Amino acid sequence: MRSKVSTNDSSFTNRCTTIFAIIGAAFALSACTFSPGMHMGSPTAVQESFESDEAPEGALTKITKDLISEQRTNLSKEVKKDVQGLFGVGKAYRIGTGDIVNIVVWGHPELALAPATSNRSTGSSSQADVGNGYNVNPDGIIQFPLLGPVKLAGLTENQARELLTRRLAKYVKDPQLTVRMQAYRHERVYVDGEVREPGLQTMDDIPMTLPEAINRAGGFTPTADRSSVILTRGGVSTEINLPQLTRLGVNPNKILLAGGDLLRVVDRNESKIFVLGEVSAPRALQMHDGRLSLTEALGEAGGANTLTSDPNQIYVIRKVPNEQNADNAQAQIYHLDAGSPSAFMLANDFELKPRDVVYVDAAPVVRWNRVISNVLPSYDSLFINTRNTTK
Repeated sequence: MRSKVSTNDSSFTNRCTTIFAIIGAAFALSACTFSPGMHMGSPTAVQESFESDEAPEGALTKITKDLISEQRTNLSKEVKKDVQGLFGVGKAYRIGTGDIVNIVVWGHPELALAPATSNRSTGSSSQADVGNGYNVNPDGIIQFPLLGPVKLAGLTENQARELLTRRLAKYVKDPQLTVRMQAYRHERVYVDGEVREPGLQTMDDIPMTLPEAINRAGGFTPTADRSSVILTRGGVSTEINLPQLTRLGVNPNKILLAGGDLLRVVDRNESKIFVLGEVSAPRALQMHDGRLSLTEALGEAGGANTLTSDPNQIYVIRKVPNEQNADNAQAQIYHLDAGSPSAFMLANDFELKPRDVVYVDAAPVVRWNRVISNVLPSYDSLFINTRNTTK
């Protein structure tokens, strides 16, 4: 009997030792490394973790007045050079392949493509009723009576008239010609993305500006990002920020389109900001014409949770492309210590960029409570099993 009791006592002692060991281990564990969910940790810990992953030096950057000043300086107060390269001055339209040119030689209806029509009341013919549409073939040539093939591609209407007049003067005394475009089919642009009527648009004698092309396409859709209009020309894409041009006092009509251009209006959903962590309503936010401050992002997410967040640990994670290797992008992390209300003045001036992640860390006591909440159920279950065994 004593041997049995002794065995039970020994088993009970071993179980108690195991329980206390578990509790002791739980208290010894850092909440920073064992808490459930995502955790950024202190700025020092974050910096050390990035150094261990061979992150670039200075991956963690504090949001200060100097940083805000630097950010404002970097914001271009002038139009970018690649956008300036799209500025142009309207020029006369030049005839191209596929166009249809109307040519009239006054007083010589026999040179018209079709016979003159008779006027029912007078019986006389009217030159205005004669159709004279000449199609410009792929080689830029038309076939004109008496002259044969005449190359008009690359010429303006006036230049084409002067050329035909000189050559026709060999056969007709003092020829009087009128040359005008009957159909424009040579130069076309394609408008795609967040416009109401995407598709091909044909250019005519009036130079097509960027706003005109968007207007012809029915204007922007409600989800269009006006700050991200991409113009692709000759395989090179240029991003145009229309609200920024307006703020700089630059008329977007200075941007002239050319034949073969591809114009794409980006969806605002492609430029979202993600607010995660200890905020009242984690969510993805849309930027407002390409602009959103850190304060606005936190405000639209309901602000930092007053019960669980650590206002000293607010981070902005930004993807920084690697110029040498596009597949090896790096992360730049900005840290805001918002322990005092004045810190939100800095947050209000800190401009976010598309695809930024705003993360609000949890308070240390919250992380510790979460550890305990995971440990205690296991402890209770183990303690009940131990009591049942000893009975």
